[in-house]
Amino acid sequence: MSSVLGFFNDFLSQPALLMGLMSFVGLVALKRPGHKIMSGTLKPILGYLMLGAGADFITANLNPLGEMIQAGFHINGIIPNNEAITSLAQTILGVETMSILIVGLLVNLIVARFTKFKYIFLTGHHSLFMACLLSAVLQTAGFNGVSLIAIGGIFLGVISAILPAIGQKYTLKVTDGDDIAMGHFGSLAYYISAWIGSKVGKPEDSTENIEIPEKWSFLRDTTISTALTMMLFYLIAAIAAGPEFVAELSDGTNMILFALMSAMKFAVGVTIVYSGVRMILGDLLPAFQGIAMKVIPNAIPAVDCAVFFTYAQTAVVIGFVSSFIGGIIGMLILGAVGGVLIIPGLVPHFFCGATAGIYGNSTGGKKGAIIGSFINGLLITFIPALLLPVLGNLGFQNTTFGDFDFGIIGILIGKLYEYLGSVGVIGLLVALVGCILAPNFLKTKTNVINNYYEEEESETI
Repeated sequence: MSSVLGFFNDFLSQPALLMGLMSFVGLVALKRPGHKIMSGTLKPILGYLMLGAGADFITANLNPLGEMIQAGFHINGIIPNNEAITSLAQTILGVETMSILIVGLLVNLIVARFTKFKYIFLTGHHSLFMACLLSAVLQTAGFNGVSLIAIGGIFLGVISAILPAIGQKYTLKVTDGDDIAMGHFGSLAYYISAWIGSKVGKPEDSTENIEIPEKWSFLRDTTISTALTMMLFYLIAAIAAGPEFVAELSDGTNMILFALMSAMKFAVGVTIVYSGVRMILGDLLPAFQGIAMKVIPNAIPAVDCAVFFTYAQTAVVIGFVSSFIGGIIGMLILGAVGGVLIIPGLVPHFFCGATAGIYGNSTGGKKGAIIGSFINGLLITFIPALLLPVLGNLGFQNTTFGDFDFGIIGILIGKLYEYLGSVGVIGLLVALVGCILAPNFLKTKTNVINNYYEEEESETI
């Protein structure tokens, strides 16, 4: 029995297999021939593995950059990292985390089937991270055993449907109406970036329309422009850290060569991500029509933030740089007020900053991309600092979650418990369930909350 449970735990924590399963179900529902079911099931799996391989390659080459920045500029503090805190928490809350994950995925499917929140959250590793956060904060709030798993699972399933819906009108602007949603727990910051973009700029002034003289036309190649941008970052960090420190990271490779090669490897990782995304979208979306038509009517896949990178590739680089600058300024502000130093983690600032740049660009063009992602950088600096005390009681003082939604949900549950006790936490859950059910009794523009695309901003809600 335990081996079967372990198999399902492992299966449900693999987003590539979840995407393949969804694609398989959709193609079967559409009664596609066997060979098309096989290829249509494998391609989203392989595409997501390619996306993951690119992300791992990016992360592996960002880590030494972060270390060089810390050593070169003498910065000490905490670097938020979802993977690090989840790994640490598994030794304390492993059973609770995996149980919440399973219940949460089931609740998400039930919500999508029977309510107007038709969003199916497919980013399995982020579901795992959120399950970990919920198990930690709910245990701190006095819940345990079956009650902790049930409450945590319902929380996970409900927010997995609500968060994609909140900003779907912005997501549709990013994708020009493609029927996908944001399935990433940095989403609220992306929507804030899009809202800011709508106030500071115009969507027609897009980053993708930047005019480049012929002699600089090579910069339109995303791989080249990303490599050149990162070369500058790496060289500055390497020179600041010094040859002796860099030699420890590079196994004796020349400092300048190590910096240049790491920057180019980073750019290769980004290109691998783009290729994986194209493979996912090419087969997942058509297959999802089968689920939407036969299994869960009008279902919409909520997918990883990197899937959106191909929609505005210039905004990816602008968003990363602007978010990182916001993170540095946020760190300096925390230092000035005597707070815990949150060192800008290059992984969250790349993935979340790039996505914030894409969303800001969709509503405000270049200005939206720059200002929106800069604000994202501030948000993912201040919020992790505020989350630290909530997690501190469990011995996680030296690490914290990096993405915005984790911080908001963790702080909200923690503060409700602090002021109202367990009743406050349960009250929040009841309110969220009420939000899910209420549209069933109301007339809405479509059968899916917020999922309609109109050109004019004034006509959207």
